Parts: sequence; C-alpha cells; structure tokens
Amino acid sequence: MRQIQFFDTSLRDGEQTPGVNFNTKEKVQIALQLEKWGINTIEAGFPITSQGDFEAVQAIAKAATTMTVAGLARCQKKDIDRAYEALKEAKFPQIHVFLATSNIHMRDKLKMTKEEVIASIKEHVSHARSLFEKVQFSPEDATRSDRDFLLEAVQTAIDAGATIINVPDTVGYSNPKEYGELFAFLISNIKSDQEIIFSSHCHDDLGMATANALAAIENGANRVEGTVNGIGERAGNTALEEVAIALHIRKDHYQCESSIVLNETKRTSDLVSRLSGMAVPRNKAVIGGNAYAHESGIHQDGVLKNPETYEIITPQLVGVHNNALPLGKLSGRHAFTTKLAELGYTVTEEETNALFKRFKDLADKKKQVTDEDLLALVADQVRSGDEAYHLEAVQLQYVSNGHQGAIVSIKDTEGQEKVASAVGSGSIQAIYNSIDHVFDQHPTLTHFKIVALTSGEDAQAEVRVTIEDEATKEQVNGIGVDFDVLQACAKAYVQASGILKAKRGA
Repeated sequence: MRQIQFFDTSLRDGEQTPGVNFNTKEKVQIALQLEKWGINTIEAGFPITSQGDFEAVQAIAKAATTMTVAGLARCQKKDIDRAYEALKEAKFPQIHVFLATSNIHMRDKLKMTKEEVIASIKEHVSHARSLFEKVQFSPEDATRSDRDFLLEAVQTAIDAGATIINVPDTVGYSNPKEYGELFAFLISNIKSDQEIIFSSHCHDDLGMATANALAAIENGANRVEGTVNGIGERAGNTALEEVAIALHIRKDHYQCESSIVLNETKRTSDLVSRLSGMAVPRNKAVIGGNAYAHESGIHQDGVLKNPETYEIITPQLVGVHNNALPLGKLSGRHAFTTKLAELGYTVTEEETNALFKRFKDLADKKKQVTDEDLLALVADQVRSGDEAYHLEAVQLQYVSNGHQGAIVSIKDTEGQEKVASAVGSGSIQAIYNSIDHVFDQHPTLTHFKIVALTSGEDAQAEVRVTIEDEATKEQVNGIGVDFDVLQACAKAYVQASGILKAKRGA
C-alpha cells in the first residue's frame, strides 16, 4: 500500500494559537512523544523569529533520532541561514521555505509582482538547496491562487531544487472537491526527473480541514501536515489523529498506510493538551471524552451485545485503557520510574528526583495515584521547570460583608519573595487580586475551568485559565494541578501571569 508521511507542526503553527506558549523543555518533551507516535517530520519552529525559537529548534534537532526536523523560513537569505544554524546538528534536517502566490497576498501584503515572486522563489529555494538536502516549498494561500501561476511557482521551486511541495489552504477556504482537483492538476502538470512529494496543509475555518487532507491523499498527496488535537491559529489545523485513524479504519477505501503508532494517540493528545493549555472538547473526534461513551438506550443495548454495532474505533486502538494499575504511598522509586517509562516519558535523573518527591507528597493525600494523576504531575513539572515565578503559599481568611481575604507569597528564580494581600467577593477572586498586586497588572480573565483528573473525593484538580493583557490584548494560558482546588487555581494564575510579564519584558 501507499505510505503516507505525517508532518507535525504543533510546535510552530500550533503555537500560533492565541494563549499557547511552549518553553524549550516543553517543546522537546512534545517532540520526543511525537517521535514515539511515529511522526515522520516535525516542524520544530521558525528560527528567525526569536532566540527562544532558535534554541528550541536547536534542542529538538539534537534530541530527535528517527524523525526529520524541519525549520520554517521566508524567502529571505537571513531566514534560511538562521534555519541552517539551528538545524545543522540534526540527524535528518529539512528546511521549509514559503512565499505567497495569491493575488491578494502579492498585491496587499508582499507588494510584489508575479515576476518578482517567481524570481524570489528561484533565488531562495536555490540558496536553501545549497544548504539542505531536503527542501520543502509552500506557495502560501495556494487555494486562492491563479492555477496557471501556481503551477509556474511550483515548477520554479522544483527546478531550483525543492523535492517536497506543500499546497496550503492557508485560510481554510477550499472544499474537498476543489482541493483534490488542485493536487491532481499540479501532479499531472509538473515536470521533474526525480520523485516529488506533494503535501497538504489545511486550516479548519469552514470545518473541512480533515476532509480536505483526505481528498488530497485520494488525489496523489503522499504527505499530510497538521497538528495534534487540531490546534492552530483561528479555527486550527488538520487534526493529525483524525487522518491517521481514518486511513486505518477505512484502509479498504484509501489503500494507504502510515507509520503512526495508533495506541500512542491518546497519550500524545493528552500531553499537547496539558502543555498548551488547550482542553480537548468532549465531543472531539477520535480522542474526545465522549468518543466512546454511549447514552442512548438503543446504543447501549447494541454495544453490550456487540461493540461494533456503534463503535468503529475501539478505545484500546488509540491508547485509551479501561483499567490502569495505580501506585500508592508504599510504591518505591523503581515502580515509579517504570510507570513513567510505560507512560512514554523521558526524564532526567534530576527531574525524576523532583517528580518522585511530588509523587510521594500526593500519595500521602490520595489512596491511589492513577495514570491520569501521573500524566498531570509530569506535565505540570515539565511546564513549571523553567518558570520564572513559583507560588510559595496561599492564606485565606473571612472578611466582613461576605468578602474573602487572601495573602499570597510568590518567589522568583533568584529567590526574591513578594507577598501581597487583597479582598474579593469569593476566595478565588481574592487570590487572583492578590496575585495581580504582586505582578502589578490588571489583566482580564477570559477563561476559567476546573476539572477533576480522576473520579472520587480525593481527585486532583486541574485548573486552566486564560488571561488577556490590558494594553496589548495578548492572551496567555496557565495550568495548575494540585490536590487542593484553590492551590491549583493560584498556580494556574501565577503561571499565566509570569508568561505575560515576560512578554511585556518587565
């Protein structure tokens, strides 16, 4: 069967989701899990945009052992050279060069003529090819480009040395019929002495990203680009887990295979969800909480008699296990590290020491520590490891007229501690007002959610918040996990506030 390559851009396009900010340690952890999941190529970032992005791409390039590591670059030599510096230690490096080809982009954004665009593609793809064996070119906004000009741009890139052509539906404008026909048109008309891989890159503005990606595959695309959980700017990108499962379940139709390890799907989804702060909707296809739930009496009866009556995907296929062997307070370090390895985490000795201490503290409060608890614990540790601010203590007290008072203590990486107090109409508002005093900020809380990670009265609480900067209107996410709900609320808000402060450069 035809082999479909999977190109993940969760760390580049996915990070363009409002509020999503991965640090380098988080990006490496996600990259290592994507490698276990079977991703062929990871777009690790856009090295020219910042020193942080450069360092993250560099770190992933060093860490990856089996998958290709790609960096994004505009058709500018400084971008391409910067990508080369970030990727030169990668075992399998690739560069992804792009330039818009639609009339609206060329006229209003680039201020370039068609002739200038063609000349730029030729010059910069040639330069990229002199540094990289694998060069991918993307004609941005391809689906709104003139077809004949698009073909000319693609042919120019191929002649200049590109062997991978990505056809992006940048604004989610296309539909499966049109998008499939576009691939068929390009593939049948390009001229090349070597094999050219065509790739899809779809956005979900009209809710057709997965359908469009599958239509591209039906019409000759051998690579699909997307993100885990479909994260990305605006309505997001193609959800890679949906494409992977569709190719597997409907192998009879697509006649294609992939290298995706399907039972690593849920673990990959959970990790990206926790570190991005983007909760997976319960009705999300393939990995949502309701994907394997049946409430209708007719459905329940059918599933009890034969699961295949209403389940085309078994929970086990994507790594959802009905039962997990939990750990307890008597569990030793060996059992703990073995369980971490089973869950797919790669941690250093120093990180293991810190995690084991937190595990023991949690085990003293809970009867059993489940896989869900451990996944949250590790994600929280990875996310908080590089943070500049840490919550030290929270104290609450009742104030007259039904108000609550809170005192918070927050310490930075240099050991300096700041304490502030405030009142609010409730405990959480009082805590958040106190944290605002510490950070000298007045953000808007745009999203607040509390979930129990497991069932029972001893469940850990996971709190997700999104706050918006008063001046810039930039949004950031924060996540807090703790046995105590109010402590988790405070952790999430401190994390978000620290990221916002760093972005202000304060």
